Amino acid sequence: MGSVSKWCDTDCVCLASSCHRAARHPWNPYHPALLPGRGCQRPPSLWLQRRPFASLSRPLPAAGTAVLWGSGSRLLSPRAGSVKECDENQFRCRNERCIPSVWRCDEDDDCSDNSDEDDCPKKTCADSDFTCNNGHCIRERWKCDGEEDCPDGSDESEATCTKQVCPAEKLSCGPTSHKCVPASWRCDGEKDCESGADEAGCATCLNECLHNNGGCSHICTDLKIGFECTCPAGYQLLDQKTCGDIDECEDPDACSQICVNYKGYFKCECHPGYEMDTLTKNCKAVAGRSPSLIFTNRHEVRRIDLVKRDYSRLIPMLKNVVALDVEVATNRIYWCDLSYRKIYSAYMDKASNPVEQDVLIDEQLHSPEGLAVDWVHKHIYWTDSGNKTISVATVDGKRRCTLFSRNLSEPRAIAVDPLQRFMYWSDWGFQAKIEKSGLNGVGRQTLVSDGIEWPNGITLDLLNQRLYWVDSKLHQLSSIDFSGGNRKMLISSPDFLSHPFGIAVFEDKVFWTDLENEAIFSANRLNGLEISVLAENLNNPHDIVIFHELKQPRAADACELSAQPNGGCEYLCLPAPQISSHSPKYTCACPDTMWLGPDMKRCYRDGNEDGKMGSTVTAAVIGIIVPMVVIALLCMSGYLIWRNWKRKNTKSMNFDNPVYRKTTEEEEEDELHIGRTAQIGHVYPAAISSFDHPLWAEPCLGETRELEDPAPALKELFVLPGEPRSQPHQLPKNPLSELPVVKCKRVALSLEDDGLP
Repeated sequence: MGSVSKWCDTDCVCLASSCHRAARHPWNPYHPALLPGRGCQRPPSLWLQRRPFASLSRPLPAAGTAVLWGSGSRLLSPRAGSVKECDENQFRCRNERCIPSVWRCDEDDDCSDNSDEDDCPKKTCADSDFTCNNGHCIRERWKCDGEEDCPDGSDESEATCTKQVCPAEKLSCGPTSHKCVPASWRCDGEKDCESGADEAGCATCLNECLHNNGGCSHICTDLKIGFECTCPAGYQLLDQKTCGDIDECEDPDACSQICVNYKGYFKCECHPGYEMDTLTKNCKAVAGRSPSLIFTNRHEVRRIDLVKRDYSRLIPMLKNVVALDVEVATNRIYWCDLSYRKIYSAYMDKASNPVEQDVLIDEQLHSPEGLAVDWVHKHIYWTDSGNKTISVATVDGKRRCTLFSRNLSEPRAIAVDPLQRFMYWSDWGFQAKIEKSGLNGVGRQTLVSDGIEWPNGITLDLLNQRLYWVDSKLHQLSSIDFSGGNRKMLISSPDFLSHPFGIAVFEDKVFWTDLENEAIFSANRLNGLEISVLAENLNNPHDIVIFHELKQPRAADACELSAQPNGGCEYLCLPAPQISSHSPKYTCACPDTMWLGPDMKRCYRDGNEDGKMGSTVTAAVIGIIVPMVVIALLCMSGYLIWRNWKRKNTKSMNFDNPVYRKTTEEEEEDELHIGRTAQIGHVYPAAISSFDHPLWAEPCLGETRELEDPAPALKELFVLPGEPRSQPHQLPKNPLSELPVVKCKRVALSLEDDGLP
C-alpha cells in the first residue's frame, strides 16, 4: 500500500509519497502545509477546505462573490480591503470592511471576523446543532469527528467527546480514545489513530494503483480485493475510470440568482443591486430604500416595512378592495373596488385623502378581481370575472380596449413582465388553468392545466424567470418557469395554506396571505422551508405586493423608440413579445367599438379604408327608408281607426232558434241577422243554454213602438225561462205568433252596440 495522505485522498493528488497529513492545520485551508510544493498538489477547483473559518492567511475573493468547491463544501467568508470610512447606513467591521447595517446581528458572519455578530443577543442553536463554547453553532454530526469545527475547538475537547459513539461512517480509535476517523482510512497503510487501531489486522496485498494509477483518470483507491476509481469533488465518473465535470448549475436552486459553472466547481453571483451573503449564499438587496409589503383587507390598504417591521395604514375607509398594484418610479398605487365597480389611483403619500384619489375606469366594470401595472409602457391590465374579460388601458384611464373576451370562466389574478412583454393570469373556473400571452394579446397559450383547482394569486420572479402561484383548494404553493416547464411544488399544507389568496416574491422569500388564518406567511422560495408568520390578526387579507425599486427594473418603451409619437398609432400602442426575429416591436389597438384599418395604425367603424364614404352612404339610405316606414305606419294607423269606427256604428242581432226555421226537419243551426248590414259583429254567449219550459215574452223597460214588421220588435224583448208570470203579455198577432211554442235549443244574440249589457 502506498503512503497516501488523508488530505490527498479527498482534496488533492499526491505527487510523492512524502505528503504527510500530520502537518495540516485543523481548520485553516491556506496553512503552508497544504500549499503546492509540500507533498500535495490541489486541483484549481479544490483550494478550499470543507469548513473554513474567518482566520485566514491568504487573500480572499472580492466581496459579493462566493466560490463553492463542489457539493458539500461551505462558503468562504470574503475579506474586503481596507476601508477607512463607511457610509451612514453601513457597519464597520474590525477588519475595516463595510457592510450594510441591516446585516448587523443577522446571525451571519458577514465581516469574515464575526465582528458584526459581537455584542448581539446570544443565539440559541437548533436541536440538531451543537453549541460551541464561544456560542457558534455547528452540525451535531461534526462533533467528535476528529476535526475541530468550532473556532475554540470545543467540539473535539476531551470533556465533550468522553465516551463518544462514532457514527456509522466513522471508525473508532479504541475504547481509550475519543477520536473517530473516516472508515475509508481503515487499512490504508497509515496510522491515523494514536494506537494504530485503524491499521490493526490489515493484510498486505498487491496494490494495483501503483501501476499507472490503476488506469484511473483521477483517484485510484486500493481495496483488499482489487481497486476503485473515484473522482474529486465537482466531478463524476463517466465510465468505470474516467471522471467528467458536474454541471451544478443544472439545478435551478443551486444559487440564489446567478450560477456560473466551471470545470470541477461552480460559482454563485448576484444581479446588480444585490450582494451575496457568504454563509447562506443568499443575495440581499442593498440598493434603494427599505423594501416594504403592501396588502389590502378589503376596507383598508396597509404597509409593512420588511426591515424595520413598521406597520402603517396607507388608505383607510374603503368599500371592497381585493386587487392592487404599485408603480415604484412614480410612487403611485392602483386599486380596484368591487362595490363601486371602479379602478382608482393615487400617490402613496396622499392616498389617504379621498380628494387625491383619481378615478381611472368607471364604466363597463363588473367584478375587477385582478390588477397589474406595466411600469415600462405605462399601462394597466385587469381581469373582470363578471364580464369574463381581460382589458388594458393607459395609466390615466383615457384609452382602453378589451384584449380577451372568450374562453374565460373565472379570471382572477394577473401579472405582467414588461421586460419580455408577456402577461400571465389565473382562471379558477370549471377548467382551472394558468395562461400566458403577449402584452398586446397575441400568442395566447396555456402553461398549467393539470393538477390545479383554485389558482388564486400569481406572482413573477423576473430575475430567475419563474412564476409562483397558490391553490386554495389543494392547499399548495408551486412554481414553474416562464415557459411552463420545471414545475416544482414547494409547500403542501392545509395549516399554512388553508385558504391562500395573494402572493408575492422578493429576494429569497415568498410571501402569501391566508383568509382563514387571517395572516401573512413567508418561506424560502427555493425549497419551501423556513415558514414563518410575518403578520397575523389581519381580518381578511387579500392581494399583496412588494414595493421596492429592484422589483421594477427599468427598460426602454418600445412605442417611444419609434420616430412617430405613440408609435404612429391613432389610439393604443401595445408592446409585442419578441417571439421570433420577425416579431414586431409593438402593435396598435382600437376601442371595442372600432376596427384597425389596413395600415394597422388608424381606427375605423366598419373596418375598411372607405369607412367615411360608407358611413355617408349608410346615412343617405337611412334618410330614405325611415320616412317611408313612417308613412306606412301612419296609413296603417288610419285604416285601423276607420275600421274600428265602422264596427261601432253597425248594429246586428243574430238568432239561431228552430222556431224561426222554415222546416223543423233540419238539425243544422242557422243565424238570423237583423241590422243595417249583413256584417257579423261580436258574438256573445247566450244567456240561456237549455230549458224545458215554454218561452214567454214581456216588454222591456224601455219605450215600445208599433212596427209593421214584427221582427224588429224582437230586439225590445227580453226572453226569460221558467213558469208563466201573472198577466203575461202576448206577442202581436202575426203569422209567427200562431206557430206552436217549442223547446229552445239555443238562443244566440249578436248585437253591435256598446250600450248593451
